[in-house]
Amino acid sequence: MTALSGLGTKRRRSGLPLLSILSTLMILGAAGIFVLQLVTFSQQQERLPDGVFVAGVDVSGMLPGEAVAQWENALYQPVTLWYGESPISLRPEGVGFRINSASMIAEAESAGGAAGENWGRFFDHLTGQESQSVVNINLSAEYQENLLDQFLMEISRRYDRAPGKADFDLQTLTLRPDSGGFALNVRAAVPLIDAALRDPNNRSVRLPIGDTGAGSTDISILRDLIISYLDSQSFIYDGQTTVASVYIMDLQTGEEINLNGDVAFSAASTIKVPILIDYYRHLSLAPTDDEAFLMANSLLCSNNSSSNLIMQIIGGGTENDIFRGIGEVTEDAQYLGARNTFLTAPLYLGVEGQQLGSIPAPSTTPNQNFNTGADPYNQTTAEDMGTLFGLIYDCANYGSGLIAAYPNGEFTQNECRQMLELMSANDLERLLQGGIPKDTRISHKNGWLDNIHGDAGIVYPPNGRNYIIAVFLWQDVEFFSFATAWPLMEGISRAAWNYFSPESPLLTPRTDLPETAQECNPAGGQGFLPPFGEVNLNDINAWRANQ
Repeated sequence: MTALSGLGTKRRRSGLPLLSILSTLMILGAAGIFVLQLVTFSQQQERLPDGVFVAGVDVSGMLPGEAVAQWENALYQPVTLWYGESPISLRPEGVGFRINSASMIAEAESAGGAAGENWGRFFDHLTGQESQSVVNINLSAEYQENLLDQFLMEISRRYDRAPGKADFDLQTLTLRPDSGGFALNVRAAVPLIDAALRDPNNRSVRLPIGDTGAGSTDISILRDLIISYLDSQSFIYDGQTTVASVYIMDLQTGEEINLNGDVAFSAASTIKVPILIDYYRHLSLAPTDDEAFLMANSLLCSNNSSSNLIMQIIGGGTENDIFRGIGEVTEDAQYLGARNTFLTAPLYLGVEGQQLGSIPAPSTTPNQNFNTGADPYNQTTAEDMGTLFGLIYDCANYGSGLIAAYPNGEFTQNECRQMLELMSANDLERLLQGGIPKDTRISHKNGWLDNIHGDAGIVYPPNGRNYIIAVFLWQDVEFFSFATAWPLMEGISRAAWNYFSPESPLLTPRTDLPETAQECNPAGGQGFLPPFGEVNLNDINAWRANQ
């Protein structure tokens, strides 16, 4: 029984604790994952957080050394400066550019938070709740501004261009302005370069360049043009047998050309300008019809008898006093600055048996290098004529000139305006007038003899650039033909017009000019002399409305 009962009884065996094992394994796995995540998180703490930008450079997740190398590599790259189409390399170290990397890496590292926050951040890391904020750290850098200024000044010296020299076209008698210049705007360039030095991506600057514009065409180029023009016409301006004297003044700037302006010439009828001035000095009232017509005959028709009568009136009214009047005209002309101008005898009338007589000539100092055989009784120079016209112009327009020279009331502005108005009717259509556009206002007085041709006056272009011009041409021949002399003078006048009116140049000589000068009062027809009683000195052409 005992044996049987032992055989019949099954022996119990204990099973494996699978649940416990699984639980243990899960705990160990979780602990391993935790440790792994903790190690990974700890390793990440040595790197910069995500979303960190230093000076515009993305350094997310980089080790500090890597981050510094990254932004220094970007910010120490050369900056390309463009002067027009010319590239210029600026190396940052060349201007003392230095980055304060230590302070920026410290600021970048602190972007990860304080040490006490690590477990909270680790929990966020485990639960996937880490914030993805972006942190921008500004560049901390400096450079030496004086070195940058020196660099820019060197660029300016090398690349800036001054205006070129003006030139002229001998075929059209026009002037070509210079090509203009340009210059670096250093002050405006500095902030642009400063921004580029601090930008890791845009390392290029287009330098601001200012257009200095075309420099003004110096009036000396007009002088060169006139000389070249005369040479092209085989007329030597400073020869022994030919002389050209040219005086031009810009009435806006005061610039002038004085080409043999102090050479003495026979004044011929140009002497009637100082006669007119002195006559007005003696007028105490507005000119009567007789006086106005007398001046018109003297200035417009170059009537010598009218001029002699004016000087007789200046001298006191009797025939014997004409020499006193002649002396006053000369004395006043020299007082006004026309120091090489004089008249010592009455003007020739062409009357058979005329006895002129004379008074002593004053001491003068014209250019002794040229001898034009000037009339010993009647002389002037181009600069003297220019001086007298300038005094009338300043009196008429500014209340100075003749008024300043004679401050005791001998002249009024209106009287000076009347002188210019009267001479604006001298409508020869040749000489100086033939070198400017038709109907352009010019107040002038001409004069010529067998071997000398002269004309002087003021031109009034529409653009307001008024100018004085006086030209005398002499040739050592018995007869210096007007067919040769006048085109020469008209070419000089055209060159001056083109200089002062470049917007409306005369590119070719005028083809509408008469063969000879228009007459002031031709037989059988009306010229430009107003009829007696209709000489309106305030509007010299008013008489034409009544024709």
